[in-house]
Amino acid sequence: MGISLPQLIISVVLFFVLFYGISFLLNMVLKETWIMLLIYPFIVMMIIDKIDTIEYFTNTQSAFKALLDGFINMKLADIIMLSSGLFGVIAAGFTMKYLRKSGYQMF
Repeated sequence: MGISLPQLIISVVLFFVLFYGISFLLNMVLKETWIMLLIYPFIVMMIIDKIDTIEYFTNTQSAFKALLDGFINMKLADIIMLSSGLFGVIAAGFTMKYLRKSGYQMF
């Protein structure tokens, strides 16, 4: 059974807002505009593969096979939700660049 349209819409908004907020706060603390864009693929990997992260170091072959299987078996709703999180990260980066250009030194 798939995800319903209202669930998808709410999930898209939640992923966008969640990753926008995390990225915005991380940018304020670390003063690195695009740091979350580098971290985001690892977060997606942890969401998709459903295995312990330590397995990438102890059982590399099966861990990457599980990750590949996770990517192959993704549904359209999953892709849309994860993409909205990526858009949230990108939007936060552009927001930070705009705020810094406007003279806000704390950002």
